[in-house]
Amino acid sequence: MTRFDVTILGCGSAMPTTLHNPPSQLVELNEKLFMIDCGEGTQLQMRRYKARMGKLLALFISHLHGDHIFGLPGLISTLSLLGRTDELHIYAHREIDAMLKPLLIYMGNHISFRIRVHPLNPREKEVIYENKTIRISSFPLKHRIDTNGFLFEEKEPLRHIIREMIGLYNIPIREIAAIKAGANFVTGDGTLIPNSTLTRPAPPPRRYAYCSDTVYAPEIIPYIEGVDLLYHEATFAESELNRAAETYHSTARQAAVIAAAAGVKKLMIGHFSSRYNELDTLLNEARAVFSDTELADEGKIVSL
Repeated sequence: MTRFDVTILGCGSAMPTTLHNPPSQLVELNEKLFMIDCGEGTQLQMRRYKARMGKLLALFISHLHGDHIFGLPGLISTLSLLGRTDELHIYAHREIDAMLKPLLIYMGNHISFRIRVHPLNPREKEVIYENKTIRISSFPLKHRIDTNGFLFEEKEPLRHIIREMIGLYNIPIREIAAIKAGANFVTGDGTLIPNSTLTRPAPPPRRYAYCSDTVYAPEIIPYIEGVDLLYHEATFAESELNRAAETYHSTARQAAVIAAAAGVKKLMIGHFSSRYNELDTLLNEARAVFSDTELADEGKIVSL
């Protein structure tokens, strides 16, 4: 099974603190490295946790508040200093051009690679990246400005052929690909061997959903239903319920309610307000509703 890792680079919110970095995560999936959000200091966090900048394929920006994008200029500059030549793909709302265009004009010919921006749809779920083995989709969240969540998922893998069956039924190599894809096999004497005899199921595809920032929004449940890991913002405790609604953020308990209703396997909460010097209150409030909850923390790696 290939790696499917989520690394937390930052799990704080808008106000800088010495406890947490602004939001950013790395997702490594099937030898591809993706970044979600890029708060101030993200490139230093990549250095600290020994992430390979040269492997970075694309960035996914949930929305254009500063704590999610102010790390972009420094990261772009460093990638150029490292001699990057491959295109850098940025999936973000189209208004990001107001930030990127002056930056690229200022840097001029010092940028060694092309940046390609892919506009997000803030109203509907869309597949935004796909190859033979993985699919990445964006879906709308509910915040003060256009905001999207992201769903990373493996595609349904081929079935595993049972090695002993190849010799037992004299299966030619040319037939193996079709059998893995679900075909039956007919022997030389015309006997049909069902696929279920020849193969066993592959492990189920793994799925990760990222939801930050958003007010409590049950309408996102169909997008994240049954995922192996859900990251959901938990900016406030229940004592700040009114503040959460005013600022279009969620409480830890609300994140847990979403996780339970969506039937996810594990919940990780983050985007913590700077008012909290310790996070036990948030964790306990979430676990009271959804027991398999853990806190995001800088440097934490979750393997799916």
